[in-house]
Amino acid sequence: MMHWESWAAFWQMGGRAGFVWGSYGALALLVLAECAALARRRRRALRRLAALDRAGRPADKPRRQREGPAS
Repeated sequence: MMHWESWAAFWQMGGRAGFVWGSYGALALLVLAECAALARRRRRALRRLAALDRAGRPADKPRRQREGPAS
């Protein structure tokens, strides 16, 4: 475990604060972007399911059946 002389030394990270805190900032932005994209995809999927339900087509029914060799 690292021991720092003071809180200021901790925040400066031995002169590498830009890399350390910049990495944390980039990670936070990417996690937020992923959460936003996930929420958007979820809303889109729910809208599609609602439209399929209104159209009377079961959502889990495939559009076409694949015909393969009989086992």
